[in-house]
Amino acid sequence: MKRLMSLVAVMVVLGALAGCQNLGVQPWERDLLAKPVMTPGAADGLDDALDDHIYFSKEATSGGRGFGGGGCGCN
Repeated sequence: MKRLMSLVAVMVVLGALAGCQNLGVQPWERDLLAKPVMTPGAADGLDDALDDHIYFSKEATSGGRGFGGGGCGCN
């Protein structure tokens, strides 16, 4: 039982340490994310309609593409 408890403790510590990584966007990757194709709505109308349908199906809401900001009140 003691060995099982120490194994669980080691697994918890390793799991906590795995969450401490910084996997953000590196400076040399920012040019790829700044391309116009990465902008929502840059695709054709069919892709936008499909994205709206998926968003409505998951979130039970629609619209809201006409303004910026994320709802935090900072824009």
